[in-house]
Amino acid sequence: MCRSSESPIERIKSGLADLPAWLAGIDDAGLGEPLVDGRGLINRLEAVLAEPMRRFEKSGAYRADGALDLVAWLRWKCGLSGGAAAERVGIARQMENLPRTQQAFARGDVGYQQVAAIARTADHIGVDAVRRGESSLLEAAARLDGGQFTSVAKNFEHQVDAAGALAEANRAHQRRYLHLGEPTDGLVRVDGLLDTEGGAIVKTALNAFMLPGKDDDRTPGQRRADAFVELCRRREVRGHPDGAGPRPVLVIRASLDTLVGSPGAPAAALEGGGVIPAETLRRHACDSAVSRIVGLGELEHEISHSSRSIPAPTRRALSARDHHCVFRSCDRQPIWCDGHHLQHWVDGGPTSLENLALLCRPHHRMVHEEGWALQRKRDGRFELSPPGRVPAAARSA
Repeated sequence: MCRSSESPIERIKSGLADLPAWLAGIDDAGLGEPLVDGRGLINRLEAVLAEPMRRFEKSGAYRADGALDLVAWLRWKCGLSGGAAAERVGIARQMENLPRTQQAFARGDVGYQQVAAIARTADHIGVDAVRRGESSLLEAAARLDGGQFTSVAKNFEHQVDAAGALAEANRAHQRRYLHLGEPTDGLVRVDGLLDTEGGAIVKTALNAFMLPGKDDDRTPGQRRADAFVELCRRREVRGHPDGAGPRPVLVIRASLDTLVGSPGAPAAALEGGGVIPAETLRRHACDSAVSRIVGLGELEHEISHSSRSIPAPTRRALSARDHHCVFRSCDRQPIWCDGHHLQHWVDGGPTSLENLALLCRPHHRMVHEEGWALQRKRDGRFELSPPGRVPAAARSA
């Protein structure tokens, strides 16, 4: 029997050339299955290319074209962005160490985005930890979409290595930025990056202004742009310079184990998607309403602990005492500050003036997520303890 001298890639190219005419002959209502099958083929092709990509990187042959590394070579030769190229190289490296994931990828049981998330998890907490939980990860990857599975993978990281997950969240936080361009042709370009927490806060605040009105012909993007401007215009905290006014609602779901920082506890989940480390949850819980749900059958008898949110009179007294953020050299006014529990209420600290301090949001984050310690002395002075350093006086209260 004669075999074609065409390579498999040439045969794939030939099939792709015939594909548009074949698809054009299918009734519109019947295109669902070809679309699903086509996406599955793309995922399987990514899986097949992972091993040769690893071998090509190991050979160093990309240097013959003058590229410094494989990521640069893929950007040049394949037209990929730096992020897309680095992601594929990361997958190729990890699939050698995770053969079960590689097999599921090659069979089409899991998609590219899910495998990319597993590879990132292996980068963050190590291959051995992923191997121990690989069965549960693959089971979740097979039934969840890429965005949903990313939260599962981040939660797995937190359970295995909460300190590492916090460090990763801090690195992501450092990448945040917001850029407003100069007006051009009547438009101003806005672009940026927010960490998971910031993105959830902005999304929650915008959603309140995004419902379409009657005969509203705006696109979702236009409604979002209008909501952003409206949010800035209204400034809900106007009239409350002491910061005691209403605030945007951010719903965070977490177990008690996560709140108290127990080893192996899962990450906290943001309503609308995404997870945050336990210490970020504790920062929010310093000055928030907290509701405890004991069991699914007791939702109608939810026990409210809203006193954990600093009452308005206490907040006003706190603002009058501290005047601004208590970190030295920081003069952010109370409107930009949270009330921080010196001894967290979950650890038995009272929501009283003696146990509170005003911290602006960046410094509040430093105390919780970045390891700074803050104490109030008997004379009213605050002492700051940078990670690994001798405590330093802040300022008189």
